[in-house]
Amino acid sequence: MLVIVPFLNEERYLGELLRSIGEQTRPPDRLLLVDDGSKDGSSAIAEQFAVGHPYASVLRRPERKIGRDRLAHGVALAAFEWGVQHAPEPWDVAAKLDADLCLPPSTLASLERELIADPRLGIVGTYLVERGPDGTTARHRCPPDHVNGATKFYRRECHEQIAPIPPLLGWDTIDEIRARVRGWTTRSVDLPEGDPLHLRPMGAHDGRLRGCRRWGACAYTYGEHPIHILAVAVQRLADPPRVIGSLNYVLGWSLAALRRAPRAEPELRDYVARDTRRRVLRRLAPWSFARVASPAQPMEDPACGSR
Repeated sequence: MLVIVPFLNEERYLGELLRSIGEQTRPPDRLLLVDDGSKDGSSAIAEQFAVGHPYASVLRRPERKIGRDRLAHGVALAAFEWGVQHAPEPWDVAAKLDADLCLPPSTLASLERELIADPRLGIVGTYLVERGPDGTTARHRCPPDHVNGATKFYRRECHEQIAPIPPLLGWDTIDEIRARVRGWTTRSVDLPEGDPLHLRPMGAHDGRLRGCRRWGACAYTYGEHPIHILAVAVQRLADPPRVIGSLNYVLGWSLAALRRAPRAEPELRDYVARDTRRRVLRRLAPWSFARVASPAQPMEDPACGSR
């Protein structure tokens, strides 16, 4: 198993992730820590870990210009794919882990078992929990067939069929849809010791409202219908920041549409449109939806990995 951790200025969280990787009951065969241009102490933390763990090594990507919104162009995906290209052979599973996680000790072993048990499972990952201001944890909303961008485990055959994954907002839904179109399944799974802890709340990287607008733009990228955008906005009214977050979600979709932002390929958007119609029918008239044969797994509200 090949595990790749792209990071950029993550000294606050990277040490905790590496500590949890070091405690895995099934350590990775190879761990590539991809420094994407850090200016803080992240690289030193990675180097120190690599010294004590022979399976780990640090790679540094060439310097590049970082724009105002560094999440807008799928930079974490690009760093991951760069790591895959520089990975030593052989490997059968490539995992992308974000640097702001704390993993239960059984994470790698559990996900490997899922892939072994189901030969058609192309992408697998975990649910995530986040800690609120009062110290309590809650699971981040995630449909069972969606895999958060923070924990993506790709079977090699699947990865090769869907690559290159376009570095667009919504890439971590685009990859799954491509996989399903090609006959693979995707899912998140429960771990025996509970979900990994996401140390930085979703959407909080550079402001929650920008995160909400990003999620809306993601939905435009892979072809969600306006009616479904409104349905999701209503569903998220109680999510923080209440009401205004939902409005920014709709605004993000609308601005992306007005700007004619880059989108996924037509085949993929057609798939999403058909699936959206099924979901709308199910929500509005369950009795009529039951009469429609659905060859695809339902996508309730795919979350976007751009945080």
